[in-house]
Amino acid sequence: MAGAGKRGGGGKEARRAELNEAVQRALVARGLEGLRLRDVANEIGVTPAAVLYYGDLDALVHATYQQAIERFSRGREEAADRHEDARAKLTACIEEGVATGPDDAMTRLLFEYWPRCLRDARAAALDSALTERQITVYASVLTLGQAQGHFTLTDPPRLLAANFVAMEDGYQMEVLSGRRTRAEVIAALRSYARAVTGRPLP
Repeated sequence: MAGAGKRGGGGKEARRAELNEAVQRALVARGLEGLRLRDVANEIGVTPAAVLYYGDLDALVHATYQQAIERFSRGREEAADRHEDARAKLTACIEEGVATGPDDAMTRLLFEYWPRCLRDARAAALDSALTERQITVYASVLTLGQAQGHFTLTDPPRLLAANFVAMEDGYQMEVLSGRRTRAEVIAALRSYARAVTGRPLP
């Protein structure tokens, strides 16, 4: 990130993207409470002053969390959009949302930041938007499955969708801590899907 003080279109955006990646790596390595500006600077080999050109540590972390939310949400939406059949869409939603394991950087980043939502209104607003976006995807898939004649839902789609997201969030900590595997969590979510739709997933 040499020459961080120079202004200029694409170069500045590339450096900002590099910085966001550095914030993510430092967050995953040290955790939010232990994170220092120097940790971010060390990730890309610059001084803390060079990093401050792009904002203070709180602003950098907030921007990184915001981008992580967008990538996570877009990944699930695109996974569902690749299918026409609601059963395949629901399978894709489940599989896309579960962490790969304790080293899943994206999911760890989201959960490292979550405690701040209890004290920070901006962080809470981002977390609420993330939750709502996931509920919307699940609800649309469940509604489509009902219309296609594949699902017989036990409750309103949005209620079931919220339950899917809540189960995911709870199980994610199990995966990140190594207490459950990704395969075990996917099996549990598929079991819930079968119970509330009346059909096994392919």
